[in-house]
Amino acid sequence: MVETRKFTPEDWQRNPGIWRGSLAGDRMGSDHSLVFYETDEIGKGPVLHIHPYAETFIVAEGRARYQIGETVIEAQAGDILTAPAEVPHKFTNLGPGRLRTIDIHHSPEWIQTNLE
Repeated sequence: MVETRKFTPEDWQRNPGIWRGSLAGDRMGSDHSLVFYETDEIGKGPVLHIHPYAETFIVAEGRARYQIGETVIEAQAGDILTAPAEVPHKFTNLGPGRLRTIDIHHSPEWIQTNLE
C-alpha cells in the first residue's frame, strides 16, 4: 500500500548534488521504481540492456537519442517515451549541455540485464 511519504535527495542520490540514483518501488510501497540519470558528457548514457517489465522515460532536461528495439528516436526536455518489456534499449546525451532523465520502471524492484 502506498502511503504519503517524502523522500529527499539523500534517500536516492548516489553522490550529493548529482541527479543520479534510484528509489525502489518496494521501498516506497509502490509497484514502480524510479531511476534518475544525469550526464553533461555528450555521447554518454546507459548501455544497451533489457528489463522483464516496461519502462517509461521522461526527458527532464536536454536532448537524447533513444534506441528502443530497432527504433531510434531523438527526444528533448518534456518528451516522454515508452519501452516494452524485454525490448533492448539505450539512450545517449545529444547535447549541447546536460541530459537529465527520470526513468519509471514498471516493477517494485530494478532488474536489468546489460547486453553490451
